[in-house]
Amino acid sequence: MGALTWEKTTPCSISGRMTTALTLYSATFMRYSMAVTPKNYLLFACHFINFGSQSTQGVRFLKYWNYGGREEALKARETAKQGLQAAEKEGKNILQQGEKKLNEAKDQVMK
Repeated sequence: MGALTWEKTTPCSISGRMTTALTLYSATFMRYSMAVTPKNYLLFACHFINFGSQSTQGVRFLKYWNYGGREEALKARETAKQGLQAAEKEGKNILQQGEKKLNEAKDQVMK
């Protein structure tokens, strides 16, 4: 169930070993819940959900570390940084223009 809370975090914080272990654990206990008598459907449902969540985390982990996700994230971060710098520069220009117009208006009022 812990994987459900990690869905929103960045893939770089996912532990591949732990995800693999928890996926196998959930699969094993899904099988066990159906092997006992009487069948334990609640245990099966809990481990089925956890198996799905851990599998999703495993796919996110693999995409990030093995299939180019990390490079895409780094490119996106660099693009965002450049956009922020351009916006900051434009904001400073607008501020300077506003200050210039304010000073002009102040000079006209003082005359």
